[in-house]
Amino acid sequence: MSKLNFLVITLILFSSCSFNKNSKFWTSSQKINEEKNTNFKEIFPKEEALKKEFNSNLKIKLTTKPVNKTYSNNYLNNNGRLNFDGNLKKSSRYKFSKIDNFSHYQPEISFFKNNVIFFDNKGSILQFNDQSKLIWKNNYYSKSQKKLRPILQFANNEKYLIVADNIAKYYLLDIQNGKLIWSKKNLAPFNSQIKIYKDKFFVIDLTNTLRCFSIKDGSELWSLKTENSLIRTQKKLSMVIVGKKIYFNNSIGDISAVDIAKGELLWQLPTQSSLVYESAFSLKTSDIISDKRSLFFSNNKNQFFSVDINTGSFNWENKINSDLRSTIIDDIIISISLEGYLIITDKRSGNIIRVTDIFQNFKIKKRSKIKPTGFIVGLNKIYLSTSNGRLLVIDIITGKTISVLKIDSEKISKPFVLNKNLFLIKDNSIIKLN
Repeated sequence: MSKLNFLVITLILFSSCSFNKNSKFWTSSQKINEEKNTNFKEIFPKEEALKKEFNSNLKIKLTTKPVNKTYSNNYLNNNGRLNFDGNLKKSSRYKFSKIDNFSHYQPEISFFKNNVIFFDNKGSILQFNDQSKLIWKNNYYSKSQKKLRPILQFANNEKYLIVADNIAKYYLLDIQNGKLIWSKKNLAPFNSQIKIYKDKFFVIDLTNTLRCFSIKDGSELWSLKTENSLIRTQKKLSMVIVGKKIYFNNSIGDISAVDIAKGELLWQLPTQSSLVYESAFSLKTSDIISDKRSLFFSNNKNQFFSVDINTGSFNWENKINSDLRSTIIDDIIISISLEGYLIITDKRSGNIIRVTDIFQNFKIKKRSKIKPTGFIVGLNKIYLSTSNGRLLVIDIITGKTISVLKIDSEKISKPFVLNKNLFLIKDNSIIKLN
């Protein structure tokens, strides 16, 4: 029985049961409140998820030199160790009209040199510089499209800005002035990263189809459709490019390798043994990352995989419950679980080296409702954002939480770093910390 037929039968069974255009955007600087470092007793409500410390006294020393983050053509999705060590004592905000259902999406800032590019809830794209001055603001949506509150994804090659959205529109802008070069309509909405490769770019739509478009005119060069699900996930899909091949995931957990020039499928690896109604609806997979030899990714089903990039076979699997992008540094993988544990894994063997509880400062009654939303690794610290508006600063060597900063009371995005500033997105503003 095919996965699709099985899903249809499952659905039938379930259905029978009850069940401001100003020159200055940033507000005046203000102090960030630091929460008290109070310890609370750990609890373990789910036996299947890793929820206890392991080798917590083990110290980890990174030897790889830090790098300045570049956001154009990050083919491997690996943030690595960033040259950032901000004191995070002051913040300012750029405000925009509130994005509806922000907590369901993973929008990202696009950086161009020292400038920041983002959008508002009507699809207007704004670029402003490091002095808070608006460079340009343009909107290419009709009145009816604006009412749909499009969510935009960006990619740029420092010449062009590519935009793809969740109402099936994609278009190209001159990144210097925001002028429209061309605009096209797809058969289905998009929900993935965008990757630029030479004169092409790639994006995945909600039919689990990887599409290759020409940057020159937006024409489709080829497409590759993978197995679709009747349930549409809102978790953004990801892809990496190694050599002349592109590797991507779909909403049901399959990983596919495709020849970039021809659009031919090289191999495909299912990661879920069966597709049931609950799994199709709730599966959330992290971004794929790569070291050019293997692919690494995890999901919210307590699975972390390493896959051989050439053969599509599993190198190893361990139990880490996370839909956050991990980071490879030296020969270790740094991950953070949905339960609030910092996990260090040997990337070659898959053995877990250390587990430390970084949520121990949260009260027991609130802890289960708080989820990590993303992290970066800086010079000596890890910076982790959460669904309740906190930013945790974690010591890399010990894995212990140094401080918890109250940024907001609602969900904030994963951190972004540009020069000496850290950026976080919330539903109505970008928060700049320095």
